[in-house]
Amino acid sequence: MLAQMMSWPLQRWLAPRWRGFWVCAVVAIAARFVSEHYGAPVMLMALLLGMALNFLSVEGACKPGIDVTARQVLRIGVALLGLRITLDQVTALGWQPVLMVLGAVAFTIALGVVLARWMGYRVFFGLLTGGAVGICGASAALALSAALPNHPLKEKATLFTVIGVSTLSTLAMVLYPLLTHGLALTDAQAGFFIGATIHDVAQVVGAGYSISREAGDLATLVKLLRVAMLLPVIALVAWVTARHMASEGEGQTQTQKPPLLPGFAVAFAVLVLVNSTAWLPQTVVQVGQATSQWCLIAAIVAIGMKTHLKDMLNVGWKPIVLMVSETVALAAFVYALI
Repeated sequence: MLAQMMSWPLQRWLAPRWRGFWVCAVVAIAARFVSEHYGAPVMLMALLLGMALNFLSVEGACKPGIDVTARQVLRIGVALLGLRITLDQVTALGWQPVLMVLGAVAFTIALGVVLARWMGYRVFFGLLTGGAVGICGASAALALSAALPNHPLKEKATLFTVIGVSTLSTLAMVLYPLLTHGLALTDAQAGFFIGATIHDVAQVVGAGYSISREAGDLATLVKLLRVAMLLPVIALVAWVTARHMASEGEGQTQTQKPPLLPGFAVAFAVLVLVNSTAWLPQTVVQVGQATSQWCLIAAIVAIGMKTHLKDMLNVGWKPIVLMVSETVALAAFVYALI
């Protein structure tokens, strides 16, 4: 009887949302299938399939579930990213590569903010694109978007960033191994360059191991270090967001102010620490990593469903130039460090 009473609130909450959940889940499975069988980036496929079904988010039974998937499920996926990182992986690189990666990430984000302001955009768009390019591609874009203040153009900016960073990451996976060969880099140097410059983890792995096993191992470790930078950057974005909200609404009460760190960022940090202790069974870690991937794919599907293609076609050339400039500048900065 008690279990039945406890289930009533959950049933009431799920009743208007389960259809949207299932639609996002089915499309996410389809995106993963297309990605695995045709070699396309899974996030890009999820976006395109979601955009093809954007009529579902306008009205009807699926809309509430799509809205929740684009927000709450996204946060769950970002939090579970903490299971991909351990402190041992960071310390194994030594202090010099860590400082180089920190400098590269900070440089890219700062450049993104400066270029965004110069082009007439808000600071938040520079943080979003710079963080996506500098840290871990689509996953970083989704995580940073969750920490940004609400804005009518927020989802459109997030979607554009995910599409742009996924496309650039795929191009880099093909071109950067050829570039490292042309620059006569050693396998170790090539691995660091690949890990410090390509946006998404999957493309880093593909490009690194296409050079050699040594290059692939180092590229993966460097990339995971960049992923670990997600937490301090989310903290920075949350701080900027809090200051922005305070300036926009001076009449807010203390209880209305956002926390210094969003809940999903705290969960991310806790999972990194727990994963570093090796207390969790490997099976649990693998399930958590897979769940994170599926949550992020489903969230991308939902964001795609909430966006109209005509809106994307109206973004103009400046955002494209912004992301390409960030990508090229990051590659040049890392090569200079090497």
